[in-house]
Amino acid sequence: AGVPHEDTQDRKGCGDALMATTEQQLIAELLSEFTANQDGLDVNTAYYEASHRPTAIGVTTPPQMRKLLAAVGWPRVYINSIEERLDIEGFRMADSASGDEELWSWWQANQLDELSSFAHTEALIHGRSYIIVSAPDKEDRLQDQNTPVIEVESPRRVWADINPRNGRVRYAIRVVRSQTNALGAAPPDYVTIYTPNETVGYEHGGKDGWVEDFRAEHNLGIVPVVPLLNRTRLSEINGQSEITTELRSCTDAAARTMMNMQATAELMAVPQRLLFGVKPEELTDDPTDSRKVFEAYIARILAFEDPEGRAQQFSAAELRNFTEVLDHLAKQAATYTGLPPQYLSFTSENPASADAIRAAESRLVKKAERKQRIFGAAWEQAMRIAMLVMGRKVGVNEMRMETIWRDASTPTFAAKVDGVVKLATAATPEGRPVLPVEGARMELGYSEETRKQFEKWERQSPRGRLADLYGPQDLPEGPPEQVVAA
Repeated sequence: AGVPHEDTQDRKGCGDALMATTEQQLIAELLSEFTANQDGLDVNTAYYEASHRPTAIGVTTPPQMRKLLAAVGWPRVYINSIEERLDIEGFRMADSASGDEELWSWWQANQLDELSSFAHTEALIHGRSYIIVSAPDKEDRLQDQNTPVIEVESPRRVWADINPRNGRVRYAIRVVRSQTNALGAAPPDYVTIYTPNETVGYEHGGKDGWVEDFRAEHNLGIVPVVPLLNRTRLSEINGQSEITTELRSCTDAAARTMMNMQATAELMAVPQRLLFGVKPEELTDDPTDSRKVFEAYIARILAFEDPEGRAQQFSAAELRNFTEVLDHLAKQAATYTGLPPQYLSFTSENPASADAIRAAESRLVKKAERKQRIFGAAWEQAMRIAMLVMGRKVGVNEMRMETIWRDASTPTFAAKVDGVVKLATAATPEGRPVLPVEGARMELGYSEETRKQFEKWERQSPRGRLADLYGPQDLPEGPPEQVVAA
């Protein structure tokens, strides 16, 4: 169960190579890599949750005023705007016109409609999340033995060591801590090691070190862990957060500006008044009570008998300079992220037309389509591993699997129907429609189950029953009554 010789030789050429020769060494080295790659995750989460407190908030800012530091949620708006456009609707093989029913049943059985959203969000926040595939537990009666187990995990619990030569996972580790051991000072309570040929679980036994809990030999020749990576580059194989440095600087600047605006509003938004030639006893019946003096001071009407008494006031502070700075920072954030103006609440008073809205969303839509392409490759690999786990053959068609995504754009339904109908009614030189009926339904965004229901209703219709008798090629055109008469 040690490291295979070939993989060990391959690791010798890597800067962060693992040279484990025993299982205990492999656990220790994978835990070390896991811990080293936890840096920055808390900061990413803080920016997403709008709980990050900028360290530099101004030289002249008194400590008491730092409580007014505002929370600006632009990173969450940006992340959610992308994730809301990432909806998977099925998987299609290269030789099939429709989605694979078995793969989609696996998807539904593992509740990936909901969990995939969590995985995409984690990948966008931290740059990576993970998909783990395993065989069903034979002792668990609640699991369907014909359905593989497909789970998603956060980078706070999983780390995968990727071979930079071919981009494949060499080893992976999942770390589980109890609530009492959540801070990570002590070794984790439980770890699972994933290798190309087996999955082994270990429990920490205190002085005894790691004690084996289970061992499952799958002999797949591939690690059943698939990283869901975001913003990878040729020189960055572990992914990067979508919350970039420039977006963070805009967020911090906006938080400081809103803090200063709140402080100004507290101190100078109400005009300050100066009273000359007035004694405290003239303001209230009890000049020793400072609270009553203050209440008299902020009253709308002040009257005093001394003819020498007079009042002046300063003009109120102008807050427009702060709001203009916030608008400028919002525009900078839109430049970096591609978010439409209305997403960041700066736009003209006149409502934008439908074409203007689509043009403003073009960058966001294209970015979501890029994410679909990148994330789709990971989901396809996970499905191929699931097929191997369940003993299903993976051939050329399976290697050309395609993830079916929902349209990332937001056109009006009427405009979309108009374009699809034109394609469906237009004919090729051979007399066939440019877009078949099934293709038109796919373009309109109907799910696989809905399209099957449409086909069922068509077969139950009078014309569908006649087509079963005569065949669709020999069925004359026209209403069913004319067809029967013919």
